Amino acid sequence: MKQFQVVQDRIEFLDNRFYKTSSGAFVPSVTTILEAYPKDASYFQWIKSVGSDADTIRDEAGKRGTTVHELTERYDMGYEVSCVDEQGRPQYKMLEWAMFERYVDFTNEFKPNVELMELHMASEKLGYAGTLDRVITIDGKTYLVDIKTSNSIYPSYWLQLAAYRELLGDLKKIDGVAILWLNAKTRTRGKKGDIQGVGWQMVIREDSTQDLKLFNNTFELWKALNEDIKPRVLSYSLKHQKNEGI
Repeated sequence: MKQFQVVQDRIEFLDNRFYKTSSGAFVPSVTTILEAYPKDASYFQWIKSVGSDADTIRDEAGKRGTTVHELTERYDMGYEVSCVDEQGRPQYKMLEWAMFERYVDFTNEFKPNVELMELHMASEKLGYAGTLDRVITIDGKTYLVDIKTSNSIYPSYWLQLAAYRELLGDLKKIDGVAILWLNAKTRTRGKKGDIQGVGWQMVIREDSTQDLKLFNNTFELWKALNEDIKPRVLSYSLKHQKNEGI
């Protein structure tokens, strides 16, 4: 399931749309499959409003999400995470650090017990794979959690979590799935029983049955549209030395 492997004097990177199972088979990632999920009207309105900047905005959002995920992972592993480097220079953008601090606020306020983190899962039987962010326990209830930094909670997120729940299977009993949204519009800690703070909230869904049905339908559509798709493997040498005689 590694996304890379060292072969003699070369390193091979597997196409990040696919995972390699223990038997050597390749299966698509859940997020790749969900590219076939229909976009709603608001998406096309957004494309129209930003025009040629759409790709740049999307890529920046993706980088921000990756950075925030890495910060939360290091934090949960017990490492000190600093906004500045040894010379006192900022290492992260303001919004990235703000979202990370919202995660810290969540952990300080609700003391989640992290059961699993960044777990890579692949199933030949199900035909897909993915990496879950967290399985956490709060007040005796266990949730499969995906951390999101997007501007909204999109319907496809619940399909993603339903698929991860299916991949998780009997490995860990969970009471529900949840999105920990670090870009929420919340201004308070909410009412008693809410898991939220200023700028963040955890949205829980206990029943994933309908979401799994929709994911499976989307998977069938993806397979019909990508019948001949195969993973790419990029191969690079581990080292180079310039030949001065050239």
